Amino acid sequence: MPRVVLVGPPGSGKSTTGATVAELLGVGFHDTDAAVEAAAGRSIADIFVEDGEPAFRDLERAEVSRALAAEDGVVALGGGAPVDPTTEAALAGHTVVFLDVGIADAAKRVGFAASRPLLAVNPRASWVRLMEARRPVYERVATHTVDTAGRGVDEVAGEVARLVGTDP
Repeated sequence: MPRVVLVGPPGSGKSTTGATVAELLGVGFHDTDAAVEAAAGRSIADIFVEDGEPAFRDLERAEVSRALAAEDGVVALGGGAPVDPTTEAALAGHTVVFLDVGIADAAKRVGFAASRPLLAVNPRASWVRLMEARRPVYERVATHTVDTAGRGVDEVAGEVARLVGTDP
């Protein structure tokens, strides 16, 4: 079982923060989006374009299920993963940290690039819509919430590490 699972929208810092938290805790780090890309041999954006979102969500669901059962360090989920009812249910009993962020900080961090397929058209409005739909799920699955707005990765990672029981 993972020590901690990170959830949140694009730009919340799941991957960057997750790697730092893993280092602080002395455990491994696993990013489910990166694992899906490695297994598929192509980017998430390419999977969306070539196979469609449902095909990506199937790959994502399988990887998240595997990671929740097999990884023992820090696991970062893709932004949409918790919205899947199977994944939401699978998160029960895990220590889950919701990395919350506002649009201004998210935009600075990710730039709403083409690599974010759900943000390709009108990125700011799309991000706001995604967050309105996903926030209730993030809040439901979260054991803890950490606001990342205006904070550096070391500060956020330190707070997450303290919340899961290790003061760096």
